[in-house]
Amino acid sequence: MAGKGSLRVLVLHGPNLNLLGIREPQVYGSFSLDEIDKKIVQWAKKEGVQVETRQSNSEGELVSWIQEAMGQYQGIVINSAAYTHTSIALRDAIASTGIPTVEVHLSNIYNRESFRHQSYIAGVAIGQISGFGVDSYLLGLQAIVEYLRKEQHA
Repeated sequence: MAGKGSLRVLVLHGPNLNLLGIREPQVYGSFSLDEIDKKIVQWAKKEGVQVETRQSNSEGELVSWIQEAMGQYQGIVINSAAYTHTSIALRDAIASTGIPTVEVHLSNIYNRESFRHQSYIAGVAIGQISGFGVDSYLLGLQAIVEYLRKEQHA
């Protein structure tokens, strides 16, 4: 049986999230992506989980990272940002790898423009957390880690 520290989670940030702290702070908050990543790493260290964070504005790069995660990571936390509402390719990558994935969003996508209410990712994710700002990532990490630990003991 795998130990507590053996879990590896990949955290992916989608397009325009590199502009956090500058981009519409009234919607996305004042934290920069670097500050969010630091909070993620601190949480993971405290929990004994290995985590890697990556950001890309490229849909193809995100798809490649999801595919490359097979055999390397037990779980994925993804904020696919605008690709949430448009990318069948990301959906198919998550479905094809079978890696348990939690979808997260800083803002509540259901309390915004109607085009943001559709998520192509939700149907292949084990769950979705939105609307809690930076805490959406931390709650998403907690959710995937608890899910994976239960799977280890099943």
